[in-house]
Amino acid sequence: MRAVIQRVKSAEVTVDGATIGKIGQGILVFLGVADEDNEQDMKYLADKIIGLRIFEDENEKMNLSLQDVGGSLLIVSQFTLYGDCRKGRRPSFDGAGKPDHANRLYEEMISYCKQQNVPTEHGQFAADMQVTLQNDGPVTLMLDSKKLF
Repeated sequence: MRAVIQRVKSAEVTVDGATIGKIGQGILVFLGVADEDNEQDMKYLADKIIGLRIFEDENEKMNLSLQDVGGSLLIVSQFTLYGDCRKGRRPSFDGAGKPDHANRLYEEMISYCKQQNVPTEHGQFAADMQVTLQNDGPVTLMLDSKKLF
């Protein structure tokens, strides 16, 4: 699994003009799933995101986690994180997981984060989503459950 995360002051996802997920301070997660990903990958990534110390403490040092600041998550599925642009001009998405598998792990991640007592909002799998955010920092990080980067 791959994630691009952004520390935000606020973020919102809409589908067909209707807001379906909205948070204040927290982390916006763009999540990609590959066919070889499993529940262990999901838990690793969720725990990593929840525990990352990317929020500033009273000394303006990144030393606090999402839970420390009482922040929220907005998780948006994004198969394009597995886009391969090494050849030609059109990305190949062969590395992205099949929709049934990817949706199952996406839904499991949302549930798992909620079980960790993290307020969690989400997008709609396979929908044409519009994401609006106010980036905080900016702080943007990439994570991979296979630790490729």
